[in-house]
Amino acid sequence: MDHLHQQRVQDPSQTKIERRLIEKNRRNQMKILYSKLNSLLPNFNPKQMIPLPDQIDEAINYIKSLEAKVKMVQERKERLMIGKKRSHACCSSSSFETERRRSLMNSPQIQIHEMGSSLEVVLINGLDNQFIFHEIICILHQENVEVVSAKSSLVRDSMLNVVHAQIQPSLHEFGATKVIERLKRFVYGSTSDVETVQPAELQDYFLIGTDAWEFF
Repeated sequence: MDHLHQQRVQDPSQTKIERRLIEKNRRNQMKILYSKLNSLLPNFNPKQMIPLPDQIDEAINYIKSLEAKVKMVQERKERLMIGKKRSHACCSSSSFETERRRSLMNSPQIQIHEMGSSLEVVLINGLDNQFIFHEIICILHQENVEVVSAKSSLVRDSMLNVVHAQIQPSLHEFGATKVIERLKRFVYGSTSDVETVQPAELQDYFLIGTDAWEFF
């Protein structure tokens, strides 16, 4: 025990040497790290001797410039994402409206215009539902309504059917209402829960004007 205590007291120089060695290694390690850091700078020149404080300042400025660029890129990305979401929402809304109209146009649509004793029936149906047009002709005959003219035209992927009919004088007062209700009931079923295409929507969909209707 006394021997160990005496050895510790007698070795202060050894402790001092060890501390110097540790400090030297630490400085060498720092030099290596500074050298690596300096090599990452865009203006690095291994042949140019730059004081260590200047190297550190240049590295700090470079890191700050990178941070500013990263922030700028992130802000731009966020703006692009917001714009993309708005564009997607707009396209989705437009697509929904287009699909809604297509769905309606694929379902049979009928418009009936009463002009005194004259009756104009406009029917739009899909290519697979042309039998509806023939059934309407039959209903008019069953109701003693004279069919003056009937014409069918292919418009896009639908059939546009127009019938001009003449109501008998004996049926003019109440018969027209009965005929109209029967035609609509045949096409729509229960009209209370059926969404129909408005005239403006029909015109927008088929892109036809009144001139195309007048020759029938």
